[in-house]
Amino acid sequence: MVPDRLSVRRHKPLQHFRGRLDLGPVVNEKPFVPVSFAVLTVSDTRDLAEDKSGAMLAERIEAAGHKLAARAIVKDEIRAIRAKVRGWIKDRKIDAVITTGGTGFTGRDVTPEAVEPLFEKRMDGFSIVFHRISYEKINSSTIQSRATAGVANSTYIFCLPGSPGACRDAWDGILVHQFDLRHKPCNFVEIMPRLDEHLKRSKLKK
Repeated sequence: MVPDRLSVRRHKPLQHFRGRLDLGPVVNEKPFVPVSFAVLTVSDTRDLAEDKSGAMLAERIEAAGHKLAARAIVKDEIRAIRAKVRGWIKDRKIDAVITTGGTGFTGRDVTPEAVEPLFEKRMDGFSIVFHRISYEKINSSTIQSRATAGVANSTYIFCLPGSPGACRDAWDGILVHQFDLRHKPCNFVEIMPRLDEHLKRSKLKK
């Protein structure tokens, strides 16, 4: 992780509108700012042609006005998953990574083990809200998911289950709102320019 790169990674539209964000809480005063996503499907059996969950996420990302910067599929192997996610969070053109698959309890479900060591900060609230939404759909079966999220290298990372229904619930119930600058009282987009401020402070102290 290169601090010099972090200082310039955020898109210019966020800097351009920063002053406007401080004018007041009126939703209509804020512009929509597109975010760049990467989608990773984790599966031993699917290819991109059969990847319903990844395709559904890609469609929703673009339908919301965001950009799909990358999409890939890897097998349920810790090294392969971690390598792909690590590469994406180093890419200044990618703001958020969503993985789908590998969050269960079977021996081949290793996405949390692969991705969580990359987290600089955990997003515990994401898992709580996801399970609450999921419980309304599948009742206690939601406990079989280890959906998780965090921030690494100024990039949001979300690990979702492999089912299209779970991915739909996560996007429609959480992500589509949090990645909209107009969402009140707060959202992920408005704090993107500040995700690396701890690293900037460290550089100033040296």
